[in-house]
Amino acid sequence: MTFSLANMCMRANLSSPTIPSTSRELSWQTQISGFSKSNSSYRTKSLKQNFKCNMAQSSESATSADFVRPHLKNLAAYTPIEPFEVLSAKLGRAPEDIIKLDANENPYGPPPEVLAALASMAYPHIYPDPENRQLRARLAEEAGVPVQNLLVGCGADELIDLLMRCTLEPGDIILDCPPTFGMYRFDAQVNNAEVVDVPRNDDFSIDVDGLIAAAAEHKPKIIFLTSPNNPSGNMLSTSDLERVLAIPGPLVCLDEAYIEFSAEASKAPWVAERENLVILRTFSKRAGLAGMRVGWGVFPSGLIEYMWRAKQPYNVSVASEVAAVAALSNPTYLQEVRDKLIAEREVMFAMLQSISYLSPYPSEANFILCKVEGRDAGLLKEELSQRGIMVRFYSKPARLAGCIRISVGKPEDTQAIKGVLESLQ
Repeated sequence: MTFSLANMCMRANLSSPTIPSTSRELSWQTQISGFSKSNSSYRTKSLKQNFKCNMAQSSESATSADFVRPHLKNLAAYTPIEPFEVLSAKLGRAPEDIIKLDANENPYGPPPEVLAALASMAYPHIYPDPENRQLRARLAEEAGVPVQNLLVGCGADELIDLLMRCTLEPGDIILDCPPTFGMYRFDAQVNNAEVVDVPRNDDFSIDVDGLIAAAAEHKPKIIFLTSPNNPSGNMLSTSDLERVLAIPGPLVCLDEAYIEFSAEASKAPWVAERENLVILRTFSKRAGLAGMRVGWGVFPSGLIEYMWRAKQPYNVSVASEVAAVAALSNPTYLQEVRDKLIAEREVMFAMLQSISYLSPYPSEANFILCKVEGRDAGLLKEELSQRGIMVRFYSKPARLAGCIRISVGKPEDTQAIKGVLESLQ
């Protein structure tokens, strides 16, 4: 038979004193301090035992879930993409026999200098530089922005969350422009903020008039924009960005994770002249470092001081910073890989146009969104996966229902998916 203090209390039918929940951490001596010193030792001993019984019963009836913040209990988990080793076990295929076109990763990987630098790391046993001085200096030179406006994170995802933690109070509002990158909504919900959607137009451009009206009505703290947009691949026009920046009140966060694959320059230099603009960038796409988790952002001077105060001190590992610096040391390789992916994007777009049941959308990123016509997009995704080809399928939101997104790979990847798609016509 299991024995516990709580069971003993129940069997003895002892009446426990009523103790406010805010006082349960007090000692039993404090609880009885109001009693007269003339009380018998038996009464004192009984009260001590009753208090312990109360605590034991309370502890045994609670669960660890009771400690969770209430707003998180209905939070839907973010659905991540599975890595090679998981896919290999699930599909019964060797990793090299899987064509992974579901997460917009760079199939060429990083410059060779990265692996060499990682193999010769001098100080993996020492905590990393909390200010990422070497990397930020290189980024400032490349991006043409002051180093004091740069912050590096464990992926741009960390910087999205950090920005929200520094600016949003519970109940504050952000404006989101779906369909777009899901982390803005996810992180807002984690931070107990409200999300107001301003859906994109039919061509996936942002509804600027809708944003202006929503900002006037809801008084948001942040407006999130993405250029090129994920998953549609279209650019945000300069004129639309200028109109959004003119909205009084909110901070504008422009995510440029895929900017290197477009014909337009980054808006990073704009931050020096605009106190309400944040730019986010990443090493995951162009530099092929998705597995190392390195993102960076350009923040206005009035904000970045507090970002520094709130960020985790050692948020970017030694290995990640070494890899990022090494990647920047070979701009020729980065440019060549970019050019290859852009060229292959055009080849893949033309191929997708030739498939009778697909309608691809033009893209300035390293992926192409396709509407699946006359057949089930989810079943198409499963058919491809059974052939070892992974693509992203969308069942929601409604604007994306029945769509798949295909990352741009190497020429042989395009040929492989072409063969499967044509066989299904």
